[in-house]
Amino acid sequence: MPKKNEFVEYLLDLLADFGPVEAKAMFGGYGIYKQNRMFAIVIDDTLYLKTDEKTNAGFEARGLKPFTYQRNHRKISLSYRQAPEEALEDSRAMRYWAEKAYAAALRASSKKRKKEG
Repeated sequence: MPKKNEFVEYLLDLLADFGPVEAKAMFGGYGIYKQNRMFAIVIDDTLYLKTDEKTNAGFEARGLKPFTYQRNHRKISLSYRQAPEEALEDSRAMRYWAEKAYAAALRASSKKRKKEG
């Protein structure tokens, strides 16, 4: 089993007060999960948090960049935005932002189930 990088281990320590979370390797980065819901991703040692129509404006107002990647010469943007600096420095701030991201992940999951049902 590959060892997680130091940044991911650091994030898991910061998230300890948020509850049991785990990191799973994916696409050259990591997904951060709580209760099998991915609420954050780590790509190139940058933490991105899940957003939705309810939380995106707050991230955007702070100038926090969305996670994007190139595919077939097109820029694809996902509903994840860069975490604010204070979240990376303080466990209380991390918990605040992680709760927002987890709530967005739960809402997205709920919408998906309604579409399927």
